[in-house]
Amino acid sequence: MFCPGQDTAGRGVSSFIRSLEPRHLTLTAGVVALAALILLLMGRIPICECGYVKLWHGVTMSSENSQHLSDWYFPSHIIHGFVFYWILWMVARRQSVGVRLILATIVESAWEIIENTDWIINRYRETTISLDYYGDSVINSTFDILFMVVGFILAARLPVWITVALTIVLELFVGYMIRDNLTLNVIMLLWPLESIRNWQAGG
Repeated sequence: MFCPGQDTAGRGVSSFIRSLEPRHLTLTAGVVALAALILLLMGRIPICECGYVKLWHGVTMSSENSQHLSDWYFPSHIIHGFVFYWILWMVARRQSVGVRLILATIVESAWEIIENTDWIINRYRETTISLDYYGDSVINSTFDILFMVVGFILAARLPVWITVALTIVLELFVGYMIRDNLTLNVIMLLWPLESIRNWQAGG
């Protein structure tokens, strides 16, 4: 029986990328570029207001969080890639994996745009402990989308049990390190719980 992860059975990640049609790669890159342009037109800052770009910023309770290339939330975007791959495999398996990659990139890009609207930014500030959060820099949002692409490619290449295991490990590790992760982020955005907020604050 065909199942997720078998789109590229026996191939490495580099082989998978080479197997995509040039138009799929071009359209995927175009979606990312368009998302970055829209964010700039929305008034999002290109890079951190600190004036420099870091590969990694690990202090979540700071004004530089979500401003650099990567931070503690990049695993969440890799998991987005896992989830989008699985969903699209179930609902659009007749489409090529390249088309599904484009669709996943569109969804992730749309979320990055919505996430940086005043409504969502204020929602985060009201329901979580992210009082210093004022939205992502454009470069951070761009790399978040690219991390989703990485997750999608890994899900296409790896057996299901490995992607499931990676999801659990990433969620538990990030949750342990910063008292936040994708699961908690979704809960606090949709159904904020005071008990979680107190725990995240160190209570």
